[in-house]
Amino acid sequence: MSETWSPPYRFGRTATAAEVHERWGELAAGEESGEEVAVAGRVMLSRPQGKLAFAELRDWSGAVQLFALDKTTKDFAAFTRLNLGDWVGARGEVVRTRRGELSVRVAEWVLLAEARRSFGDKWRGVSDVDTRYRQREVDLWANPESRRVLQLRSRMVQRLRERLWALGFVEVETPVLHGVASGAHARPFVTRHHALDADFNLRIALELHLKRLVIGGFDKVFEIGRVFRNEGLSTRHNPEFTLLELYEAYADYRDLMVLVEELVSGLAVDLLGTTSLSYQGRDLDLAPPWRRATMTDLVEEATGLRVDVHTPLDELRRHAADAGIEVDATWGPGKVLLELYEKTTEATLWGPVFVLDYPAEVSPLARRHREDPALVERFEAIVAGRELANAFSELTDPDDQRARFEEQARERAAGDEEAMAVDTEFLRALEHGLPPTAGLGIGVDRLAMLLADAANIREVIAFPTLRPLPSAVAGAGGAGGAAGAGGAAGGVDGDEAAEDPADEDVEGAEG
Repeated sequence: MSETWSPPYRFGRTATAAEVHERWGELAAGEESGEEVAVAGRVMLSRPQGKLAFAELRDWSGAVQLFALDKTTKDFAAFTRLNLGDWVGARGEVVRTRRGELSVRVAEWVLLAEARRSFGDKWRGVSDVDTRYRQREVDLWANPESRRVLQLRSRMVQRLRERLWALGFVEVETPVLHGVASGAHARPFVTRHHALDADFNLRIALELHLKRLVIGGFDKVFEIGRVFRNEGLSTRHNPEFTLLELYEAYADYRDLMVLVEELVSGLAVDLLGTTSLSYQGRDLDLAPPWRRATMTDLVEEATGLRVDVHTPLDELRRHAADAGIEVDATWGPGKVLLELYEKTTEATLWGPVFVLDYPAEVSPLARRHREDPALVERFEAIVAGRELANAFSELTDPDDQRARFEEQARERAAGDEEAMAVDTEFLRALEHGLPPTAGLGIGVDRLAMLLADAANIREVIAFPTLRPLPSAVAGAGGAGGAAGAGGAAGGVDGDEAAEDPADEDVEGAEG
């Protein structure tokens, strides 16, 4: 390209690739439309053939062929020298070639931006996983499946909002910087606010501020927002992830079971046209009603053991040891039972199934069960062996809540970095009175994984967190440089080796 070339400030596009196919898809081979369009996108294939040249122009909606002729296309010679990845705007008549390819016959064109780095092999895309996640801008052009997944996620979040709005929920935004990290079992990220000369935590959940809004008179409220947990990386965990939390006054956890199954199945129909889908090669039907079963019953089905929170602690510890679980001396029966369930049962539940009635010991924000105070009214929705949603009948008694916070604080002082701190502001708000309320948390990333048939959470996050590259490698730049450095830097395989065994993306955030 000439050294005097300067990129234009704008280009007046009149049609996307998809719109060209939609409006003129019925043209017969060799037929001309008589109508001119202006299209723009990247050149992802170029085939000069003497006095003819063909190029594939790809935009966010799809691809359309550009058809250039030496005698009618302005700057034809320069058109034949376009590089893979160059951004081009082209104007011309829509035609279908004699070989049947819908095309824009280029009258004039303009280079919008140069691609100074390669986009890899056009036919095979970018296969190195480290390059794909570190250089998503390359991945999105080279691999159509990556674009499909992220577009599906965008539509899913849109429909999620629309469905909640239609049910009367009000969307709000709550603080990201928290003085006290609470609302979930997780280690926070800490940041310094210099003007206030104080440390703040990036939020680990949305729960407590949303419940304060219910106290303030919002009967139905929700937020879709980023939360941050200082934990390992894995195929299911990213330190910053997207969470939906909603709260409904005058409801309990049974009401939210109906909401969850209708919301998830409805999104499947919205995006895929059916509730019957395949996830990782295995059939899965999301149609309501979903199965409801207690944790105790499910453990018995998986192991043959009939155990619950009232089973003697020594017996629970023996069963846990038999399952290969290292039992901490501070764990009570509820914690041991939960560990036994997670080790032996959860991954076997293809579902969808609501796992009901968790031990109070491991659920410090949930209301005690109306039939057994050693349990709480809590469920987790398990789909394809993974937790998708977590919900409670919310704890409304400020005295009980203070006692459970204080127990969490003792566990924290004993070395549990994920135990909650005492949130005095929330306790003060609770003393103003919280009506019967049900709260729900859904991991948006995991929901996108399910509907996109993705096995790795990185596929549904535009820019996932990765292990940093050494500065010398990072400075080398280029797709080839990053790809070659993946193994040396630990890469994705190294990240996945650091998987956090705790599967708590939405736990404690059903809030």
